[in-house]
Amino acid sequence: MKKIIITGGAGFIGSHVVRRFVNKYPDYLIINLDALTYAGNLENLTDIEDAPNYVFEKADITNREQLNAVFSKYDVTDIVHLAAESHVDRSILSPLDFVYTNVIGTVNLLEVAKEKWKGNYADHLFYHVSTDEVYGALGAEGLFTEETRYDPHSPYSASKAASDHFVRAYHDTYGIKVVVSNCSNNYGPYHFPEKLIPLMINNIINNKPLPVYGDGQYTRDWLYVKDHAVAIDLIFHEGKIGDTYNIGGFNEWKNIELVYLLCEQMDLKLGRAPGTSKQLITYVKDRPGHDRRYAIDAGKINRELGWMPSVTFEQGLSETIDWFLENTVWLNNITSGAYASYYDHQYENR
Repeated sequence: MKKIIITGGAGFIGSHVVRRFVNKYPDYLIINLDALTYAGNLENLTDIEDAPNYVFEKADITNREQLNAVFSKYDVTDIVHLAAESHVDRSILSPLDFVYTNVIGTVNLLEVAKEKWKGNYADHLFYHVSTDEVYGALGAEGLFTEETRYDPHSPYSASKAASDHFVRAYHDTYGIKVVVSNCSNNYGPYHFPEKLIPLMINNIINNKPLPVYGDGQYTRDWLYVKDHAVAIDLIFHEGKIGDTYNIGGFNEWKNIELVYLLCEQMDLKLGRAPGTSKQLITYVKDRPGHDRRYAIDAGKINRELGWMPSVTFEQGLSETIDWFLENTVWLNNITSGAYASYYDHQYENR
């Protein structure tokens, strides 16, 4: 029986991966390991929290004792590692937080796995989920491939690049079976509203300014989070050991064009006059080290594993807006901070 730790499972991407594995693989035990820092929210998983093949463990990947205890308690067979500090703006303000969580935390997991699996790695996998930001910035042309040289420009991307290298080093040095994936910008339900799309949705609902960095011409490839969860599932089960897979949405959008589209859809769904939300757009001072363009070549995962996005960006954005409009209690709990007490109410006395 597989007993899989999914780190960061109460976060945005992690909660979608946990839900998919719990629902699709009833014979697996899924262990959601999360420290419940500001972006971890167990309200993301209320629909599966009582599933017989799901458990939650509050633990911090920077704490070796806590990790040892969870590994020993469940005799863990595999790890899907998503836990990370992930917001570039926060990394600029507090880079050491990103070093501790993203680098030290990853090495702690690798060390505990090495110790507990005792060199018998044939039936164990360490799957590390990373970002396209490790590759740096692109010019007007070209795409990031799995062979693109690393060139991180922010404390966040530097910390993720370091963690990627450690994972590969433990494969080469100790023989731990690993796979790595680097994804583009995710969006979708349960997205924490510090990121671009949920921030804009929340601000439009509340008639607040829509802050756009610089000239708004920064370009990103956008990946629907449910499609990302499918890709992680495929890579975990079918990916080639020691390999890297880039996961992208096969589409690029300039930030300002994305905000225009979002404003149009929001006006329609809220019954507001066309152009109402665009009036909220406010250009703000650019952030330091802002990469101009990211774009993923996801051809390898398509060729080898048959993965493709299931929706266009327009479809995914519409579904995302609908979800936020239908889940205003969740959104209000996030923006008010009330979600932080969910663990105390639901889990402390179990």
